[in-house]
Amino acid sequence: MGTKIVIDTNVLIGALIGKQYSANRQLLELCFQEKFPPLINNTLFGEYEDVFNRQEIISKSPYSEAEANELFDAFLSICRWTKIYYLWRPNLVDESDNYLVELAVAGNAEMIVTHNIKDLKRAELKFPQIQIWQPQEVIKLWQQ
Repeated sequence: MGTKIVIDTNVLIGALIGKQYSANRQLLELCFQEKFPPLINNTLFGEYEDVFNRQEIISKSPYSEAEANELFDAFLSICRWTKIYYLWRPNLVDESDNYLVELAVAGNAEMIVTHNIKDLKRAELKFPQIQIWQPQEVIKLWQQ
């Protein structure tokens, strides 16, 4: 079954443009192996799609545009679509990231994986059951 997670856009993009053996890519591999099923909703999908289609991102990727789209489609196929019925407003520094916490709460995720640790941990409304981790921390956890 695996540990449900929410993957911030910066991790997904890091996997697309980063080095072959980066923690971002290793995390995606674990997602494809169903160790960490990723949750998604309409808002996160829209953000993923917007950033994935930016020419400056594609130009930094070792993948062709067609390969990047294939990776994106494969990733979406393993995501668990989650409806959010209640908005929690954790009041993050970047208000546009509140939906990550809301998605994690709605889907009973155990962690949000991001490179934006500082901002997500400074929420006014706390959810102690949801951990905020960077990809390399998740990889270390998995290897133990």
